[in-house]
Amino acid sequence: MMNRRILTALMVTLSATAAAQSLQPAPRLVVSIAIDQLRTDYIEHFSPLYSEGGFKKLLREGRVYETVAYPFSPVDQASAIVSIATGTTPYYHNIPAARWLDRSNLRTIFCVDDADYFASPKHIATSTISDELKVSTGGSSLVYGVAERIDAAILSAGHAADGAFWKDEKSGMWLTSDYYSANAMQWLKSYRNATQQPASAKGAGNDDVCSLALACIDGNAMGRDQVTDYLAVTFSAKGEYKTKWQTEMETVYVSLDKTLGRLVSAVEEKVGSDKVLFVLTSTGYADEPPTDYAKYRIPTGTFYINRTANLLNMYLSAIYGRGMYVETCFHNQIFLNRKLIENQHISYTDVVSRAKEFLVQNSGVREVRESPYTPAISGDLLVEIAPGWQLVNEDRNESYTWRSQFVPFPIIFYGAGTKAEHVNTPVAVDRIAPTIAKAIQIRAPNACKEAPLF
Repeated sequence: MMNRRILTALMVTLSATAAAQSLQPAPRLVVSIAIDQLRTDYIEHFSPLYSEGGFKKLLREGRVYETVAYPFSPVDQASAIVSIATGTTPYYHNIPAARWLDRSNLRTIFCVDDADYFASPKHIATSTISDELKVSTGGSSLVYGVAERIDAAILSAGHAADGAFWKDEKSGMWLTSDYYSANAMQWLKSYRNATQQPASAKGAGNDDVCSLALACIDGNAMGRDQVTDYLAVTFSAKGEYKTKWQTEMETVYVSLDKTLGRLVSAVEEKVGSDKVLFVLTSTGYADEPPTDYAKYRIPTGTFYINRTANLLNMYLSAIYGRGMYVETCFHNQIFLNRKLIENQHISYTDVVSRAKEFLVQNSGVREVRESPYTPAISGDLLVEIAPGWQLVNEDRNESYTWRSQFVPFPIIFYGAGTKAEHVNTPVAVDRIAPTIAKAIQIRAPNACKEAPLF
């Protein structure tokens, strides 16, 4: 019989060896891919037309979460991308949409506006996953964001990024901001000079983003050492709906599949498939062309929020005395005059309650609720109109049709030893950041409260 002490020592040694083998080194590069308006049903519908290196490869070899949602509503590209990066909702990260109203002066704010640098991520109120990576490595990690749109590029890269690059809407030239390092600005200048092609053919946005992303990896030696680097890439699956939508979306998804295949294969060749982690998801909403519901006798109507706001002010004046109790309205939000209410020693809670009672009686209004966000970035009351109804603000010349529509989309983790698996359990997008944090062995962003997915 083997000596008990020797047996114990052997078991401890075997246990330590197994633990060491189970520890996976952090990937050298994380490539976070957000695809604006990507839909699972469209991915599946056009799958017979795909190559083997794009969607098919990711769905076959990746860890795929099939039932995914955002933990807040409504969602747009800006709020979605920040939520992916921060692992939290607009209540904490402070980006409820691409634009909101500044309550202090009632002016519209664009989410990356910055008077000092032209554009920056200063409005994000929390840390992002790439920020925490910078902190954990003492700034030695490389972090870049690449997108066709300025807000996606800047918001996906985070506060501490080395650079963010986007295309000018008119010229098609790649741009950056003085907020970022001189090295990033010089590199982009060199890239523009080398390509000598400031503008591309219409519809080539994803290909251009892919080309610059790959050049950024090469030109900045990303993923070359043991320190993890981070690249945020934003593509688009949005159609223009000018012809038959099936034909147009087929073109969009087949082209996107080729672009994904090109990106994945090139990065794997440069960095190594076992040393790069790809994370792909959608912004979780869908813009669709206007529909003439009345033509098909489908319930519809028009809700004029600016007119309703004026009537609400008259109603409150009749109760509390003459005054401008409603300051303005923006999108589906109504802003009350908090200063007036306070100066007249009126109960704010009472005003809100009476306003709700008035608003919900208007045709087309389904629900009126108080804002879940801070007053600085949101109105006091949010008006939800019935599906199929059009909300119109004549003062701001804006209108949109309300749709309470579920948009199916996945989360896919691929590479760096990730086990291939399809998971049907419903999950939320705010769990992406803590999962990446666990994979690269750092702490999650500072407002992230969710557990890693695996």
